[in-house]
Amino acid sequence: MSTTTLVIAATSSGVLNVIAAFVGGMIVAGALVWAVQFGMRVRDRELPRPTADEQTHLPDGGAVHEIREVREPDEVPHTQGGERLLPHELHHASSRRSEDQHRKRWLPGKSGSFGGGGIGHA
Repeated sequence: MSTTTLVIAATSSGVLNVIAAFVGGMIVAGALVWAVQFGMRVRDRELPRPTADEQTHLPDGGAVHEIREVREPDEVPHTQGGERLLPHELHHASSRRSEDQHRKRWLPGKSGSFGGGGIGHA
């Protein structure tokens, strides 16, 4: 092979690489333009955003505050005759509202936690 043939071959593959990169870039750009147009069409079909009058407002009494209640565990019912319980025989709550709604307090002189600094009890 002569030097001229090698130069032409190298030049033609370089040109092909540039053309391939350009075509690939055009495909990616076309896909992005299509995605934006598709998103705009989908957004046009959605319901309009609510106006300021349609927004929710605070109740007349002010903000709603959390409710504190004492809960106790709800035991799983035992079966009769050794049959297993099926899912529809169980209920969804793992705890229930306690009848005694007074918070349990720690005894005087006890910290309530390990290393809490109380005098302790032997």
